[in-house]
Amino acid sequence: MAELVSQEEVYEALRTVYDPEIPVNVVDLGLIYDVQVSDDNDVFVQMTLTFPGCGMGPHIAQQAEWAIQDVEGVEDVQIELTFDPPWSPDLISDEARSSLGI
Repeated sequence: MAELVSQEEVYEALRTVYDPEIPVNVVDLGLIYDVQVSDDNDVFVQMTLTFPGCGMGPHIAQQAEWAIQDVEGVEDVQIELTFDPPWSPDLISDEARSSLGI
């Protein structure tokens, strides 16, 4: 039986995905609300965007899906975009705030 994929492996993969308009990965931007890994190594990610009308939303979600699929052992990936609760700059990690100068 394949080894179970960890949430940390999924988060590490998501740290390689960037919002093209902000030089910060989606994890440190606070765009990832939930990561779940099933016993079958199916991965579910609930994420948001910096604003609902973000034209890059489908691109960012696709990049996230591809990054997770590259994690060894992952079977299936489901990305759910949500805007509840809405994203806020308060969700940006301290490290990202520092790199952005805020």
